[in-house]
Amino acid sequence: MSSNSIGKLFSFSTWGESHGKAIGCVIDGVPSNIDLSEKDIQPYLNKRKPGQSKYTTQRKEDDKIEILSGIFEGKTTGHPISLIIYNKDQRSKDYSEIKEKFRPGHADYTYWKKYGIRDYRGGGRSSARETAMRVAAGAIARKVIWEKIGNQAKISGALIQIGNSKINYDNWNENFISENEFFCPDKKIITEWKNLIDNARKDGSSLGAIIEVRASGIPAGLGEPIYDKLDSDIAKALMTINAVKGVEIGNGFNSVNEDGKTNVDEMILKNGKPTFLSNNNGGILGGISSGQNIVCRFVVKPTSSIISERKTIDINMQETTISTKGRHDPCVGIRAVPVGEAMLATTIADHCLRYF
Repeated sequence: MSSNSIGKLFSFSTWGESHGKAIGCVIDGVPSNIDLSEKDIQPYLNKRKPGQSKYTTQRKEDDKIEILSGIFEGKTTGHPISLIIYNKDQRSKDYSEIKEKFRPGHADYTYWKKYGIRDYRGGGRSSARETAMRVAAGAIARKVIWEKIGNQAKISGALIQIGNSKINYDNWNENFISENEFFCPDKKIITEWKNLIDNARKDGSSLGAIIEVRASGIPAGLGEPIYDKLDSDIAKALMTINAVKGVEIGNGFNSVNEDGKTNVDEMILKNGKPTFLSNNNGGILGGISSGQNIVCRFVVKPTSSIISERKTIDINMQETTISTKGRHDPCVGIRAVPVGEAMLATTIADHCLRYF
């Protein structure tokens, strides 16, 4: 299997499977003499780890990170940084009944067709378990960003829609995002979301979600035209996250509801400095950051592992049915919030190194 790496100057490669002994990654391109320890990474992993509420998978993992290389006396050496997390709570027996069946909507069939073999235990390499290492890489990417452009730079994310239930942007409360299990900025919608997920579970089904990620304090000038545009690299990074089926930058698909007068980001001079009157382009023009907030959204499809019986086929090319038991996220989009933040952070860190 190739293509386990992403990035040019700030790059990382992940390894490991959902039910393997461990998962890990190797990060290259981190400048030397940056303060770094496990304590800088662990808080981000704690946001993503499973088993923290009844609205996510009940798999219990500490997700305790260990740095194996690239650090000396608390500082980066400029050499590859190797990270590892040991898996502790695998229940491979949960998948024994489906080892010869393909779960609809999963990568089971395509992996089997491509490689002639698949790890049916939780999806193996295709599992969202792999995203823990993206979050770890994202924590280090933040340190690189702060080193290059200052700690005014901030990467944040929020869940803005579950199923057909959307937040009210007028109720956006940045502080509330870290105070609830949904990473939601709108207090008034929490009860509705809980009921939606409870009902989906009772129905043996699942729900999709939309996540918004933002980067503030980013200077103008990041991005490389024509084929390494900042927004194209962000879109690719977000699309590599499990179950993501769509990405938009700024006004995105809603731009079709505007016209040239309303969608354009007008500019004026304020105290002698260029100032934008709107941010429909999501802080990126011509593939280059404009100095405004970078705003992106991505949609995560409903979890395909559901207990409702569905039609499928098996490895012998026979029609059958399948019910996926085990501990699965009823809305995998919830834990995708810190993953989206991480992928935005690693992309911006990569372009920071290119720019400076």
